Amino acid sequence: MDFNSHADAIVRVAVGLVNELTPGERRGRDLPPPHDPAAAATEGLRAGYPGHREVTEEEARELAGVAARLRAVFDAVAAEDVDEAALRVNALLEETRARPLLQRHDGEPWHLHFHGTGGTAAEDWAASCATGLAIVLGSEFHDRLGVCTAPHCDRVYVDVSRNGTRRFCGTACQNRVKTAAFRARGRTP
Repeated sequence: MDFNSHADAIVRVAVGLVNELTPGERRGRDLPPPHDPAAAATEGLRAGYPGHREVTEEEARELAGVAARLRAVFDAVAAEDVDEAALRVNALLEETRARPLLQRHDGEPWHLHFHGTGGTAAEDWAASCATGLAIVLGSEFHDRLGVCTAPHCDRVYVDVSRNGTRRFCGTACQNRVKTAAFRARGRTP
């Protein structure tokens, strides 16, 4: 399931930023805010762009605010409130004044980027992520955005499988749920 190569990467960045920068739960354990926000923000951006440069502390603080707002979009979709998700994305699009721009870099062909007004890197990422999520929400694939359904895990994901049945943020949570189900039936996995 591909939206388009750039939008796919941007949606992976949105997922990465939410999962790396927002506190909550991961794989059955509490997940506090990151000890090293710059490293976490860099890791989040590298979810879609593996060669992304290191993020500064100031950029990390701004990106954490963006991540919290993006998290609300995933939470709304998980609650089956697509209207709320769309309102939140629209607010980000309007605030950042996301605008399309064709760019060619790194040996790639021309492709569409969405940037903000150019104030900060975090504003540009907010504009890009909001646009990527708008592409998903504005299609029949809005239900591909999700929050992990494993107990004590609230990490987010985008389901790019053919059948669209993903329910977990990753195989670790999926295996944890399977193991618990086997044990509940008195079996070993």
